[in-house]
Amino acid sequence: MAAPTAQIRPYVEEDRKLALFMISKANFAGLATANNKTYTHPVTIAIWLALSSIFIQYMNWWPSGDFGWISYLKPFPALASLAVPVMFAVDWINRPYFEELTQEALRYGDLKDIKAYYSKNPASGFWLLELGDTFVGLIAVDASKPDVKPRKGEAVQPRTAVIRHFHVEENYRSSDIQNDLLEYAINHAFNKDPTLERIEIADSPLLSYRRSAARKAGFELDHNTKVVGVLRWKLGTRYLERNKWIKST
Repeated sequence: MAAPTAQIRPYVEEDRKLALFMISKANFAGLATANNKTYTHPVTIAIWLALSSIFIQYMNWWPSGDFGWISYLKPFPALASLAVPVMFAVDWINRPYFEELTQEALRYGDLKDIKAYYSKNPASGFWLLELGDTFVGLIAVDASKPDVKPRKGEAVQPRTAVIRHFHVEENYRSSDIQNDLLEYAINHAFNKDPTLERIEIADSPLLSYRRSAARKAGFELDHNTKVVGVLRWKLGTRYLERNKWIKST
């Protein structure tokens, strides 16, 4: 039996439900990472231990040694039960940031009619990566971003495309297939539009596979856009200029 073949193919209308679900999943993916990093932060652990100690003291559950080593298990119910509200509080604080990011992505005009939107400019495109019949990832490059006329005294902004959506399923990230998917979108955009000067992509420390792929492709940090979560992680924008892309090809 032949092994399934990997392919990058254009979006078709039958992919709409899958695409919308994966775009939502991609923007919410950072929440799990944010929560896990917050759970293991020294401040969070200190709060959990302090609350547990108060509860153990109140219930008089400190080990007494009266029943040998079994008495040392007395504090464990308090430690376990106090972990639940701490974890709930972390998720409750972090979640709104990622819900907002997801809603921003879903409300953007490209998802009303994906095929029509990404057909406006030859440098734009929306592609799905598949291994046989199995979905692996997706990427969308938007080159129809309108040029903004600079005000008097302002510098002219370069012709820019944006990596609007980018997601690879977790099981396939260890193969670095996301690097190939991003490279495909970059080459398509620059080759199809000679006037395109740079490509931008969102940057997040909570999505390490995307940051790693962007760095490997030559994207540099341009600016930070906002901070999210309990620990105030900085989101940003990275860019790749045509001259740098030409030198790397």
